[in-house]
Amino acid sequence: MANTSSAKKAARQMVRRTEINKSRRSKLKTSVRKVEEAIAAGSKSDALAALKAAEPVLISTAQKGILHKRTASRKVSRLTARVNALLA
Repeated sequence: MANTSSAKKAARQMVRRTEINKSRRSKLKTSVRKVEEAIAAGSKSDALAALKAAEPVLISTAQKGILHKRTASRKVSRLTARVNALLA
């Protein structure tokens, strides 16, 4: 348990940040899953729309430090390639 007042405050902040990060991570996974489901269903227009919605979510989670920026970039790249293969 935290002993100093600064450690107690840090513990309170950590709890708040954890909740925010969980929410952002959940939103990220949901948006990526929607793209993958649209690709699996073979729906070109749905896949394209889901990708356009998921890309900014991926980038913003990287900027917030939840994902590494290269991880986010790789995920965007791979999803885009899969959607483009579906369209071709």
